[in-house]
Amino acid sequence: MSSPPVPIEGEPAAGDELRVLMTRYGPGLRRYFRKRAPLDEVEDLVQNVFLKMQARSAAEPVADIERYLFRIAATVLVDGHREDPLSLRRHEVLHEAIEPIDTLSPERILIGSQALDRIMTVLQALPPRTSEAFILHRFEEMTYDAIARRMGISKSGVEKLIMRALDRLMESWEAAQ
Repeated sequence: MSSPPVPIEGEPAAGDELRVLMTRYGPGLRRYFRKRAPLDEVEDLVQNVFLKMQARSAAEPVADIERYLFRIAATVLVDGHREDPLSLRRHEVLHEAIEPIDTLSPERILIGSQALDRIMTVLQALPPRTSEAFILHRFEEMTYDAIARRMGISKSGVEKLIMRALDRLMESWEAAQ
């Protein structure tokens, strides 16, 4: 038995409320979970947020949907760690291991700025479709399937474009070393 649609103030009362929420808040939730959970669990955690949102009673409209979704996200995160308490500690150890030891010195800022300039130069030199596919995937966090639909190509075509972009970035990175 499916739940009635969730009323959201300021949103159309169509059957696509969940899709609108996923499109609008999915990337932010992914960023939230990437900082707090192992990468292989991020998509599952995001899905759990939207499942809980969909299953909630639609008795009252939600005034601040973003705040509400992130409150659900915090609950999902805590619930997940209750089931596997070692998961949180493993994530903390991994996070500590990859955190930069040095502070942001002027030299470090300059190195980062130069690296970003190199990346932007490579992305601008790529063929437009290759650049578009890479940007949609890496910066807009779109899936290969979504990119394929948007660009009117196959998923395999998207994979090839992104691999081509990554190859060019690696070549540039290795040449600079």
